[in-house]
Amino acid sequence: MSHRTQKIPFSSSATKLIRLSVILMMVGLLSGCKDVNWGWYVVSPFTNTGQTNLQFLLGGLWNTVLLSFTAIVISVFIGLVVALPSLSTNKHWRMVNRVYVEAIRAIPILVLILWVYYGLPVVAGIQINVFWAGVVALALSDSAFQAEIFRAGIQSIDKGQTEASHSINLNYPDTLRFVILPQAIRRVLPALGNQLVYMLKMSSLVSIIGMQELTRRANELVVTEYRPLEIYTVLVLEYLVLILIVSAFVRRLEKKMGANVSA
Repeated sequence: MSHRTQKIPFSSSATKLIRLSVILMMVGLLSGCKDVNWGWYVVSPFTNTGQTNLQFLLGGLWNTVLLSFTAIVISVFIGLVVALPSLSTNKHWRMVNRVYVEAIRAIPILVLILWVYYGLPVVAGIQINVFWAGVVALALSDSAFQAEIFRAGIQSIDKGQTEASHSINLNYPDTLRFVILPQAIRRVLPALGNQLVYMLKMSSLVSIIGMQELTRRANELVVTEYRPLEIYTVLVLEYLVLILIVSAFVRRLEKKMGANVSA
C-alpha cells in the first residue's frame, strides 16, 4: 500500500519556524522586563550604529560555519576509522577502539580546546592558529561519538549480506565499501545530522581562545556597547536561524536518501 506525504517547501517551513521563534522571544522579553531601560538602538537595522553593529556580529557567521563544517568532516572520517577496530574479532583491536572512545568522551570539550591551543605547541612543537586549534579540538571530541554512531550503524546491517558478499568473492574492504557502508550511512544519517547541529553549537566555545566567530564577536561588542541583553538576544537569534536552516536541510536530505523509510 502506497503512502503519500505532503511536501512542505523548505523556505516556507523554515521561515515560519523562524518567525514564530522570534515573536515568542520578543513577547517573553517585553512582558517580563517592563521597567528595563532598553537599548535596542545598538542592534537596530534602522540606525547607523545598529547597522554597523549588526554587520560586525554577522561577520562571525562565516567563521562559525567554516569551523563547524571542517570539524564535522574530519570527525566523520576519524570516527569511521576508529569504528572499524570495534568490528574485529581480535580483542586487542576492540580494546584500541574502546580506549580511544572512552578517553576522548571523558575530556570536556572546553578543556580540550584549551589544551590543543596552549599545550600542543609545547608538547609537539607545532605552531597552530586559533582556527585549526578549534577544528582539531572539535573534531577529536566529536570523533568518539561518530565512532559509536558508525559502529551501531554497521552492526545493524544483517550479517547475511556479508556472507552473501563473500559468496561472490568480495573481500572484506569491498564488502564494506559497496555493500555495508552505503546502507549503514543511510541509517545513521539522522544521528550525523544531530552531530552537525551539536557541532554548530559547540563551536561557540572556541571563542575562548580568540576565534572571531559569532560568540566572540558578540562578547567584544558587549564590552564596547555595554548592552549585553540586546546583543546576546541577537546572538541567540543568529544561532536559532542558522540551526533551523541546517536542521531543515538535514531533514530534506534524510527524505531524499530514504533514511526515514521503515522496512
